[in-house]
Amino acid sequence: MNLRALQYFVKLADLRHFSKAAEACFVSQPTLSTQIKKLEDELGVQLVERSPKNIMLTPVGMEIADRARLVLSDIDQLKAVARRSGNPAKGVLRLGLFPTLAPYFLPHVVPSLRRLYPKLRLQLAEEKTDIILRMLRQGELDAALLALPVHDEGLEVEPLFEEPFVLALPERHPLASKEQITMHDLSGAELLLLEEGHCMREHALEVCALADAHERVDFHATSMETLRQMVAADVGITLMPILAIKPPMATTANVEIRYFEEPAPKRTIALVWRSSSALSAFLVELAGCLKDLPPDLLEPGPHEA
Repeated sequence: MNLRALQYFVKLADLRHFSKAAEACFVSQPTLSTQIKKLEDELGVQLVERSPKNIMLTPVGMEIADRARLVLSDIDQLKAVARRSGNPAKGVLRLGLFPTLAPYFLPHVVPSLRRLYPKLRLQLAEEKTDIILRMLRQGELDAALLALPVHDEGLEVEPLFEEPFVLALPERHPLASKEQITMHDLSGAELLLLEEGHCMREHALEVCALADAHERVDFHATSMETLRQMVAADVGITLMPILAIKPPMATTANVEIRYFEEPAPKRTIALVWRSSSALSAFLVELAGCLKDLPPDLLEPGPHEA
């Protein structure tokens, strides 16, 4: 069986569009269509329901797509085994990160990783947590940086560090007069939060529940930077991870940062990978490097954000 045909079929199953699947596979649409038709002929079943405006998988097509993903994942594992037998720090490492971590954490670790592993090429995927977990299960990623807890069997989890949350608020907000914030200070407050699907939203809701605060229901942001600008515009207050206010992030006018008294609310960041991964030994080593952060990076600093 042609593995390339399986790759084309899985991409079509993911995108449900012949032209987009062909573009993602770097082939022409006729080439992709021909390979999938040959796959159907070899299996003796119809995999795809074709119509001018809609592409759907048949029931057997959906099952075969799931199994094809496992086959392709095993092929990737074979390649990983071969890479490990030489030097796992050479080649490509496919790493997933979620949006409220990636732009703030990577500047602090990528330079040191380049020094330690000059021949390692990071291929980064920035997605929401549920998408990263799906990609990890399907073998599309080698590892991921995620916020705990991660409820998924078959994964190795190596905690890296605890990242405190801070409160971002406009300069004239009553809480801006305080040097530090307690959970009691948030009682009855309305917080601006991210939209559904962001793990940062779930963490913020947990803080709201502990502090007897609640979310502002008429506004949900698509990114942490949108939240920052909404605070600057006097729309409200929000929680931010401390890395989001550390250099090289630029300061924002009319945004004040206040730290929480201990014990401050925080999240735990971990490196996660499949238990069956051929790169496990290297990923444990990599986790040790990712833990080696500047000593003051997660500590309180200037109040501006």
